[in-house]
Amino acid sequence: MPIRISILALRGALSLAIVAGITLLCGRLFSVNATTAGFAYLLGVLWIATTWGIVEAVLASTVAMLCFNYFFLPPIGRLVIADPQNWVALFSFLATALVASHLSDRAKKQALEARSHQRDMEQLYALSRAILLSHPDHSTGRQVAIQIARIFDCQAVALYDAPSGEVYSGGSEDLTGIESKLKQAVLQAMPLHEAGSDLLVAPVTLGGRPIGSLALSRGSLSDGALQALLNLVAIALERVRSEETANRAEVARQSEEFKSTLLDAIAHEFKTPLTSIKAASTSLLSEGGAMPAPWRELTTIIDEETDRLSLLVSDAVRMAQIDAGKIRLERRRVGIRELCEGALAHFGERLEGRTLSNSIGGELPLVLVDKDLIQLALRQLIDNALKYSAPASPLEISAQAEGDRVLILLRDRGPGIPEKYLDRIFEKFYRKDSGKQHIPGSGLGLHIAREIVRAHGGDLWAKSEPGHGSEFCMALPAPQEGREA
Repeated sequence: MPIRISILALRGALSLAIVAGITLLCGRLFSVNATTAGFAYLLGVLWIATTWGIVEAVLASTVAMLCFNYFFLPPIGRLVIADPQNWVALFSFLATALVASHLSDRAKKQALEARSHQRDMEQLYALSRAILLSHPDHSTGRQVAIQIARIFDCQAVALYDAPSGEVYSGGSEDLTGIESKLKQAVLQAMPLHEAGSDLLVAPVTLGGRPIGSLALSRGSLSDGALQALLNLVAIALERVRSEETANRAEVARQSEEFKSTLLDAIAHEFKTPLTSIKAASTSLLSEGGAMPAPWRELTTIIDEETDRLSLLVSDAVRMAQIDAGKIRLERRRVGIRELCEGALAHFGERLEGRTLSNSIGGELPLVLVDKDLIQLALRQLIDNALKYSAPASPLEISAQAEGDRVLILLRDRGPGIPEKYLDRIFEKFYRKDSGKQHIPGSGLGLHIAREIVRAHGGDLWAKSEPGHGSEFCMALPAPQEGREA
């Protein structure tokens, strides 16, 4: 403040000196008339207003009016005006000088504001560009703090990311004890500015929700530029979280691909001995009556279980590929009866004497599907029904046309599923707590089945009433051409 007063005093003195110089030139050196002297004073006042400001211009205008009256208007040498017309001229000069100096000062301020606004825009653009080009291998928050200190000429910057609790610093100085103030700004959702201090702490919000805070020391920012800066910082913090989410998703994807590749390798290793076992059992069974009956029965079990184990290995590989997002459909027209009977044929003895009602009617539209994948989905549904229903309870499978799709319905007489779990049972790895202890499984079967059906453009859902069993509905799109015989 004392420095500013000294500057104003110096400018005032220089303004008086300029008016005195004009008076000396016009009155003593060149002896010009009153009109010329008036214009000279007016030009001097305009130059002062343009160069320094309205305060200096008003002072110069007042002194110039007095000098004009004393040295150029009769009676000369006295502050008295004899001719009334000169009063009009005198006050016209004063009004013109004041208005002109005011307009000049306003134009100067507007030019300064325009330059300040342009500087703010250039700084904000530089920061946004720096955020977009920030190196992904380094901390984005740290890079943003450093760039703010550099671009906005701040001695110290601290950026607080509320979800992670990290504080990133930038600038040539450190802000001691700033973490508590940063957290306070987030909790209060209001800027903090200490009296007599050049430190500003402002909350960073996104969608009206505080997600962090920013502390600046010794920076010159307008309110609009500060708000724009906080918005850019919010975008930067959100980008940090987006990158973390994307990295986690990429790690998960690579993990799924690795699992799929590993299962492919394991399946190949399994299939080699399985092929040998199958070839041996088939060869023994082809000998006809040369083999004793007990041995033939055991060999038949080996042959059937080899087929079952081979199918399980293939299903495991397919499920891993589907779980990793590698569904490749080989569609062809298939009848619903063929799909269901093919899926049921793989269970054989696992039905354990259950009554299986197969009421698939004729004249159903053909569906354009990947036969192996849809049968895999059906096997998962049937396997789920066998696990969760009593051994003696019946199963019912049926199908019906509904508009441009065909519904395959599988009903069991198990304990049922509470309504709040009807959607969750299709989530990956989800299993009800009551079934985890004594029912084997990974919680992937129903999830995989629904993914297969949805990949075909259909859907899979469940209906249930606790105590009265469950019904799983598989909807497959059916082209208009072609029907089952």
